[in-house]
Amino acid sequence: MKKIDQYIVKKFLTTFFFSIFLFTIIAVVIDIGEKTDNFVESGWSVYKIITDYYFSFIPHIIALLFPLFVFITVIFFTSKMAGRSEIVAILASGTSFKRFLRPFFFTGLLLAVLLGVSASFIVPKAEIKRTYFEDVYVHGNSNYDKLVKKAPMLYFKIDSFTYAGIRNFNEVIKSGGPFFMYRIKNNRATYNLRANTIKWDTTGGAHWQLEGVHERTINGLDEKVTIISSKRMNFNFDPSDLKDDDYAEVKLTTPELMHKIKLEQLRGGEDINAFKIEFYRRFATPFSVLILTMIGVVIASRKVRGGSGAHLALGFVSAAIFILMDRFSTIFSTKGNFPPLIAAWLPNIVFALVAIYLYRKAPK
Repeated sequence: MKKIDQYIVKKFLTTFFFSIFLFTIIAVVIDIGEKTDNFVESGWSVYKIITDYYFSFIPHIIALLFPLFVFITVIFFTSKMAGRSEIVAILASGTSFKRFLRPFFFTGLLLAVLLGVSASFIVPKAEIKRTYFEDVYVHGNSNYDKLVKKAPMLYFKIDSFTYAGIRNFNEVIKSGGPFFMYRIKNNRATYNLRANTIKWDTTGGAHWQLEGVHERTINGLDEKVTIISSKRMNFNFDPSDLKDDDYAEVKLTTPELMHKIKLEQLRGGEDINAFKIEFYRRFATPFSVLILTMIGVVIASRKVRGGSGAHLALGFVSAAIFILMDRFSTIFSTKGNFPPLIAAWLPNIVFALVAIYLYRKAPK
């Protein structure tokens, strides 16, 4: 790297990490104020609150606002450079505008990779502890149960030809019933199983224990009925799949999320879009870091009356539009029929076009 590259990279990284530090402190203080009563009710010690909750909350808030941190950072220090006529001097020395953008691009790429790795492996592990506190002590929903609280019966798909249903499943004791399962071939039922109770059993390997089992094997007009007291079954679902977890997708690492999506596709799960959009967003959000970096440089590199204030105001407006687009596309995907891939990448597509337009119009 040349000296100008080192100068820009150093400014970029120091301003970025300093802004993260300040915003994180503000977010933690606000969160403490909002959850003071919850901390008291939980009975957790100060040490446990810090290590179990806030050590998990900080990665969550940083990952959530990471692209905006990068955007505001670029606008802030690039605007300062423009105000001191440093950019004019760089371009007047014969350096092209494209060459001037190079250190911004590679620093943004480094931060995008950092965010991508963190969002795929580090943040999901932290979300397990944060969401546990939110679920139990903030929302008071430690025992969400799809079957008892939302519907009398849960229907789901086990594989391409097998369907099942279960009633009154208790998440605490991991038992419920009655349970039924049937298999379809050529639009006809070929197998039917019913059990009075179904219970998760980990002795000798994780499996389901069925009690009071009636099996029917159907072959045209021939039927074979078998009645047995108990039967062990290895299904591709476990008790956690029967729990209504509003944070399920954010607590899975990317490989786990891919596996979960495949299972939900096989089962015909209704909440599959939430898992898909979380998966696609883990790749789209790091890419947005690069786009917002380029937009920030182009906007702030022009020296204007009003200095950094005008640039920052424009930056905050752009950030607000980006967040709104992201939220609306997510809602349309999870609650409607909007494709998750497009929903996750729509803000990037729009802002990439904006970045190209601003780059062409920028004074070089």
